[in-house]
Amino acid sequence: MSNDKGKRAAGYKAAELIQPGMQVGLGTGSTAYYFIEKLIQRCKEGLKISGIATSKKSSDQAKAGGIPLIDPSELGILDIDIDGADEIDVKMQMIKGGGGALFREKIIANAAKEMIVVVDESKLVKRLGKHPLPIEISSFGTPSILKKLENLGVKGILRKNSSELYKTDNGNYILDANLENYSGDLKQLDYKILAVPGVIESGFFWNLAKKVIIGYEEGHAELKDNL
Repeated sequence: MSNDKGKRAAGYKAAELIQPGMQVGLGTGSTAYYFIEKLIQRCKEGLKISGIATSKKSSDQAKAGGIPLIDPSELGILDIDIDGADEIDVKMQMIKGGGGALFREKIIANAAKEMIVVVDESKLVKRLGKHPLPIEISSFGTPSILKKLENLGVKGILRKNSSELYKTDNGNYILDANLENYSGDLKQLDYKILAVPGVIESGFFWNLAKKVIIGYEEGHAELKDNL
C-alpha cells in the first residue's frame, strides 16, 4: 500500500539538509522524487547547489526544475547523496534497484561523503530479502549469465516493461531474484553474484548509509543515526 504522506515527509525533510554550495547526489524512486521536488523549490527561492542524478528520470525532473547538473565525466567527490531504498535493516544495510538505477546509484553513493537514505516506514525490515534483489546483467550472453546465477541458487525473473524486457539507462537487463527463503550469509552470496562474468551490479548496498530519514503515514519524518 502506498504511503505518499510518509514519502513526501521524508523527501522534504532531506531537502532541508542541503546547504548552499553543496554538490548533491539525486536519487531515484518515489521518495527521492519528493526530495528533488522540494529541492527544486528551494533552488527557486535562491539556494545555489549542483547535483548529479542516478537516472534519466531524476535527471529530467531536476533539469526541468532548474537544478544545475554535474556532467558524469566530471564526477568527483560529492558532499551528500540522498536516495531511497526498497529495504533497509537494523544495521542500515539495503536492497535497492526497484527503480532500475542500482548501478548509477552505487557509483554516486560511493562518491559521496555522506549518504542519507529516505524511506517510508514500510521499508524497514529485520532481514533483507523479502523484496526481490535486482541484479543488473549484460544483455550480451544473457542465458549463460542466468545459468551461472542459477547454479548459485539465485533464481528470479527478468524484469519486463509491458511486453518487452526492461532495459536500464545503461542498456542492460535486470534479474529480480527471489531470496526470501535464502538462509545463508547474504554478503557471501553477494560476492559470488558479483564474480559472475556479465553481472554488472547487484542491489545489495553494504555500509553506505550514514543516516536514515523515516517518513510515517501520519505525515511526519524523523532523522536517525541508527535503527
